[in-house]
Amino acid sequence: MKILVIDDDDFVRMLTRVSLSKVGGMLVTEAGSGAEGLLAAAQDPPDVILLDVMMPGLDGPATFKALQANQSTANVPVIFLTAKAMPGEQSRLSELGAVAVFTKPFDPLTLADDVRRALATPRKFDGPT
Repeated sequence: MKILVIDDDDFVRMLTRVSLSKVGGMLVTEAGSGAEGLLAAAQDPPDVILLDVMMPGLDGPATFKALQANQSTANVPVIFLTAKAMPGEQSRLSELGAVAVFTKPFDPLTLADDVRRALATPRKFDGPT
């Protein structure tokens, strides 16, 4: 499974990459901003995108809308990553059309399984257990 991680935090990207590739056996590419993520996704569409909500410039929801507007990325499932664990925020992000919303910090040992579970039950999975 090919995953694109879009997050402005270097540490989060590194932790996510190691978790998904070493523990989960997935192929991971990274982008440090929404704009960089849009380019990476359009050039080589992944199977799923993990997208940070709060980023400078093009934030997660704006990046998600741009992904949806591009024919080559419109059908790529998106899982939001957010430090805001409030139910209202999670509901708002789910209503945008995200497959799931995971809160940070996440468990690096279960992240790959959480992603697989989210993709297996689209729009019904509310994040890691």
